[in-house]
Amino acid sequence: MGARLKVQEVPSRWRRRDRVWIDPVDFAVDIRRDGAGQFFELRVPTHLRKALEVSVMQAEPKQRHLLLLIRKAGDKPQLDRFLCGHDEREWFVAAVPGGASSVRQAMDALRPKDVHEALSRNHVSSRKRYGRKNRAFRRQGEWFFVPDPSFMVNDNLVLRNEPLRRGAGKPHIVEQLYRSGGETVHVCGRHPNGVTPNEYRSILQRNPDAVRWGWQLMRRDPGVYACGAVRHSDHATVTLPFWHRVIMNTETQSRTMANVAFLD
Repeated sequence: MGARLKVQEVPSRWRRRDRVWIDPVDFAVDIRRDGAGQFFELRVPTHLRKALEVSVMQAEPKQRHLLLLIRKAGDKPQLDRFLCGHDEREWFVAAVPGGASSVRQAMDALRPKDVHEALSRNHVSSRKRYGRKNRAFRRQGEWFFVPDPSFMVNDNLVLRNEPLRRGAGKPHIVEQLYRSGGETVHVCGRHPNGVTPNEYRSILQRNPDAVRWGWQLMRRDPGVYACGAVRHSDHATVTLPFWHRVIMNTETQSRTMANVAFLD
C-alpha cells in the first residue's frame, strides 16, 4: 500500500506502578517519523521475538489500506488485528475488535452500534458507507458525528473551542460542545483513563505522596454533542451546521486497546 515498515526490538522490562509490579510491556504497532517521512513501526520486546507471527490478511492497494494479523504463541495463543492505512493526510493504525478477515470487515467492526443503526435508518448504500461523509454520519479520525437536528441544549452550558480526545492523543477542537451524564473520575499521568472517587481515595491512603501527581477531575464516557467547526492538524476541518452526537469508534473494545477510555 506504499508505506514503510520497521521492526524495532526493545529490551524486555518490568514497570512499577503504585508500588505494584505489573506484566512486561507487550508488542506495539505505531506510526513514527524519520527524515524520509512517516513509517509503521512494530516494537517487539526481546522476550517475544520468537513468539510473534505477523501476516497480512488482506490488502486494498487503491485504498492504501491493509489488515494486519499478529499471533502471539503461548499457553493461550492471542490473535490481534490492526487496520493500517492512509486517512486524508496521515498514515494511521487502529486495533480492530472481533474476528475481521478483510479490510471492509475491519472498517465495519470499528463502527459503533449507533453508527450502524444510523446507516440502516438512512438507507446508505454499501458504496457510500465507507466514506468519511454520508447521510448517516460525518467522520474525522476515530470520531463519528451522527446528525440529531432536533436536539436542544441550554446555551449557558455550551463549551466553546473545547478539546475532544481519546487518552493522551492530539485533541480535536470543537467550536461548540455540549456534554451530559457520564462518570466522574480523577485523572493524572499515571492513571490517564481515570479512577473512580473510591479508587482515588484508596490510592491516597496507600501512598499519601500521590496527592502531588497532578490530578484533574473529568467525566468518563459522557454523552457528547458537537456543532460548528471541528479541527485537527491531521484532518480536514469538518463543519456541523446543527447538533450531532459524538461517538468514538470501537477500537477500545479490542484486547490491545482495553485500557483506553473516552475522557472529556
